[in-house]
Amino acid sequence: MLKNEHLKEWARIVSYHLPHLSLPEVTGLATWSFGMVMTGSSSITRVSQFISRLNQEKSNTVRQRLKEWYQDANSKKGEKRSELDVNECFAPLLKWILSMWHSDEKWLPLGIDTTNIGQNFTVLSLHVLYQNCAIPVAWKIVKGTEKGSWKPHWHKLFQSLKDAIPPDWQVIVLADRGLYADWLFSDICALNWHPFLRINHQGTFQIRGEKEWRFLDTVVTQTGMSWSGVVTCFKTHPLNCTLFARWDEGYQDPWLIVTDLAPELGDVLWYSLRIGIECGYRDVKSDGWQWHKTRLTQLGGFYNCVDYNKFKIEYRTY
Repeated sequence: MLKNEHLKEWARIVSYHLPHLSLPEVTGLATWSFGMVMTGSSSITRVSQFISRLNQEKSNTVRQRLKEWYQDANSKKGEKRSELDVNECFAPLLKWILSMWHSDEKWLPLGIDTTNIGQNFTVLSLHVLYQNCAIPVAWKIVKGTEKGSWKPHWHKLFQSLKDAIPPDWQVIVLADRGLYADWLFSDICALNWHPFLRINHQGTFQIRGEKEWRFLDTVVTQTGMSWSGVVTCFKTHPLNCTLFARWDEGYQDPWLIVTDLAPELGDVLWYSLRIGIECGYRDVKSDGWQWHKTRLTQLGGFYNCVDYNKFKIEYRTY
């Protein structure tokens, strides 16, 4: 039972935006997220101690409840054991964010990226990019040593969100050059979203209407230059696209961006929105979850919990 009025109010907000969750799931999620925001840590010890004082309970009681909330069903006691399917929370999380969207442009920038948690895990995540921050709305955590393609993971993450965005919105998906793949470009286009993917400057391109193949490192050759045009990139796995190029002062390499948008409908400066990704990782590491200090070595449990950054924004004034 939640006794503190602020915690109870937060539980009501969580329940409203995640209506598919059961009452125990809402209570656990609200308790975890509230405690993490207020303590700046995902430590079960710190969160349970804080909540026990706030809610006038014994620390061990809160600790056990928090622990059982994120455990797999087989690790729980009782006959009616269940576990939270975090994938079912992705679309409601995105809808929650869009419900607070003040822009009339119906334009949504999304960013995808990966980060490592020590040597144990790799996190594939999809973020809403907003005001120099990135709010994770869908993710997949794999073992750091896991072999195989990430393609099915990204495909599933995209599919989990496709119905959460109104069809009349323009969606731009940004990714750094380390994630570029022709199938990724195609997957994004198949959703009627627009890829905005950075590529390496190795390789060649051909301007539409010309026969000559040029090297990508000749598109812009010095700082201060920019260019855009309809091209075919790469001879081996050709990609018909628009290529944006720009080289600003202070950057070691130029930006080379491929997209399905016509040159006049895009802006290479959109790629600067990706700066929010690094800010988001700082939130879940040094400023938030303290991921880099984890002692977990196996998947499951806490790393399948619903992310707390959305809640941090709601309760930032407390």
